[in-house]
Amino acid sequence: MAAAQAADTQLMLGVGLIEKDTNGEVLWVWCYPSTTATLRSLLLRKCCLTDENKLLHPFVFGQYRRTWFYITTIEVPDSSVLKKVTHFSIVLTAKDFNPEKYAAFTRILCRMYLKHGSPVKMMESYIAVLTKGICQSEENGSFLSKDFDARKAYLAGSIKDIVSQFGMETVILHTALMLKKRIVVYHPKIEAVQEFTRTLPALVWHRQDWTILHSYVHLNADELEALQMCTGYIAGFVDLEVSNRPDLYDVFVNLVESEITIAPLAKEAMAMGKLHKEMGQLIVQSAEDPEKSDSQVIQDIALKTREIFTNLAPFSEVSADGEKRVLNLEALKQKRFPPATENFLYHLAAAEQMLKI
Repeated sequence: MAAAQAADTQLMLGVGLIEKDTNGEVLWVWCYPSTTATLRSLLLRKCCLTDENKLLHPFVFGQYRRTWFYITTIEVPDSSVLKKVTHFSIVLTAKDFNPEKYAAFTRILCRMYLKHGSPVKMMESYIAVLTKGICQSEENGSFLSKDFDARKAYLAGSIKDIVSQFGMETVILHTALMLKKRIVVYHPKIEAVQEFTRTLPALVWHRQDWTILHSYVHLNADELEALQMCTGYIAGFVDLEVSNRPDLYDVFVNLVESEITIAPLAKEAMAMGKLHKEMGQLIVQSAEDPEKSDSQVIQDIALKTREIFTNLAPFSEVSADGEKRVLNLEALKQKRFPPATENFLYHLAAAEQMLKI
C-alpha cells in the first residue's frame, strides 16, 4: 500500500505561480523546484493571462515532451490580501494524465494563495501531496491523491457526444487511431478542444495510451517540432491557421463545422471498406442506445476492435529472431480479402510494428 502510494505521489514534477499585476504585466513569479526557460515560456503562453483577447480560461491542460501541464487561473477579488495583483495562475507539471485530480489540487492552492498572499503555504501543501498523497486544511478543503484513479480520468469524456456529432464518420477517427495516424482537432474555444480530444484515445481502449494526447498546442516552432517527433497523435488547436498546415495531420477535425477531412497522402492507408462499415454501424448503434453508458459503448468498441486483431492473428508468425510476431504478407494475400480490408490489415500490422524489416 505504502509503495503504491509512493509511486502515485512521485508523479508531480513541479508547481509554479504566474501573476498579472495592476499595470497589466504578466510575470512568472515563483516555482518549486526549478524549471527550464523553455518550459517557463511555454507555460506563460498556455496561461490565458498573456492572451490579447482577455478571455479567462479557468482550467487548461496539455502535454509537452512527455510533461503534462495543468493551469488554473482566477481573478483576484478586492477583498484579497493581494492588492497589486488582478489575476494569477497556478501551474502544476506532472508525469500523468489526470485533469480532474490536478484541477482539484490547483483550486486548493489558489484558495491558499488568495488567503495568505505568499507561496509558502502552497509549497507546504505541494510537498505534503508529493510525499504523503494528501493535504488537509480546514478552510481551503482537503485533497487526497488516491481519490483520483487514472482509469476514471480515461473514462471522463463522452464517446456518445462524439458519435452524436459525427455519426458514421466516427469510424474515420477510430481507423486513424488504430493506424496511429496524426489527428488535428480545431475549435476556437479551448474547452471544446480539450473535451473532445481527451475522449478520443478511448476509441482504442485496448492500448489505454493517453500519451498520444496533446490537447493544447500553439503554432509555435518548438511545440510543433516536439509534436512532429511523435509517430501518431491527437493535437488540439484554437487557431484555424492550422488547417493550412497539411504537414501536421493525416486527419483534420473541424469541430465548428462538424467536418472530418482526410489528407490526400493518408487516403490510401485510410481507404474504407466493408470492415469499416461494420465497425461504424456498431459504434453508432451502441452510442445511440439510451440504456448504455459511455463506458459500455467503449467496451462494445473494444470488443469489436479485438475481433479485428483476431482477423490479423492467422497471418502473423514468430519472427526469425523469435522476438515478436510479424505479418506473413503472402498468407494475407492468399486469403483474398476485399482490397480495402487487406489494405487496412496491412497498415494495422505496420502500426503495430509487425512488418518484416
